Amino acid sequence: MLHHISLGVTDLARAAAFYDAALAPLGYVRVWSDIRPGEGDQAVGYGLPGGGDKLALKQVKAEVLKAGSLVPGAGYHFAFTAPSRAAVDAFHKAALSQGGGDNGAPGLRPSYGDHYYAAFVTDPDGNRLEAVITLPAREG
Repeated sequence: MLHHISLGVTDLARAAAFYDAALAPLGYVRVWSDIRPGEGDQAVGYGLPGGGDKLALKQVKAEVLKAGSLVPGAGYHFAFTAPSRAAVDAFHKAALSQGGGDNGAPGLRPSYGDHYYAAFVTDPDGNRLEAVITLPAREG
């Protein structure tokens, strides 16, 4: 249904370093990059290796984000499919090591499903992210 999603970020280099690290354990990579320090309209895109972008990060002015015009409201987050529980754990650890915030440690979420294993973080701009796998432990 969705082709891709774009997020506004205040520091593209910082955001790219965060997403490079956090998405790598999930199998996602930077598939294109348009970083030109000091210039406008910069962006990077993430997806599966050899494919197109599913997530684009676009440089915006900090005052735009602070005004709340680009920050999603309560209940809004992105959930990325993880290939394993270990990948969920690695996503959480990598995100925190790159300046992300802990919004829910890796673990089972039985209220979401019997095998729902997820971790929740915020990126340096406050966007809420989740990595999740819903397979039984022996399969994921």
